[in-house]
Amino acid sequence: MAIPVTARRKPARLGLNGARPYNPPLESDYRRVRQMSDDFVDYVLELFGPFGTVDARRMFGGHGVYLDGLMFAIVSADTLYLKADEMNCIEYEQAGCEIFGYARKGKRATLNFYRAPEDAMESPELMLPWARTAYAAALRANAKKQVAGQAQAARKIALQKPPGPIAPARPVGKKAAKKKAVKPATPRKRGKRAR
Repeated sequence: MAIPVTARRKPARLGLNGARPYNPPLESDYRRVRQMSDDFVDYVLELFGPFGTVDARRMFGGHGVYLDGLMFAIVSADTLYLKADEMNCIEYEQAGCEIFGYARKGKRATLNFYRAPEDAMESPELMLPWARTAYAAALRANAKKQVAGQAQAARKIALQKPPGPIAPARPVGKKAAKKKAVKPATPRKRGKRAR
C-alpha cells in the first residue's frame, strides 16, 4: 500500500549531540492502531463473558483486564496474556505459551503473564478454564500482598519505642511562668491608714 504524499513524514533533523529527536507517529497511525487495539479488547471482553463481568482499563500502551478489582490479564500489541504464578505456570508452558516480556533499561524484563493458548482464543467455552486459572493466580498474588503488608505493619509497630511514664504538663510562656512561681502569702499589716 502506497502512502499518500501528504501523509509522509518529514525526515528527522539531528538534534544536540547528533541524536534524533522524538518523531511521533502521524495522527492517522494513532487512529488505526487504537482502532485495531480497541476491537481486539472488545473481542477479549466477549471471550471472558461467561466468566463474569470483566472490564478493561488502559495502561502503559495496553490494557489491563480486571474482575472484581483484580487484574488477571493484559492486552498488549493485540495479544492476550494471562496471569500466572508458580502453581499454574506449568500449564502455560505445556500449552506452548510464551511469557510476557518487554525491554527495560536495555535488558529484557518479564512479568508473570503468559500468552493465551491459540485454541482458547477461538471461543468463550475454551477460554473459561484459562480465565479461572489466571484469576486464581491473581487472588493468590493479592493474598500474598496483603499478608506482606500486615507483616510490615506489625514490624513497624514492634520497632516503635514503648511509651514512657506520662509527665505532668509543663506551663509555657510568661503567664505560665508567673503561675508556676507562686509567692507565699504575706500577712498585711492592719492599722490606721495614713491620710
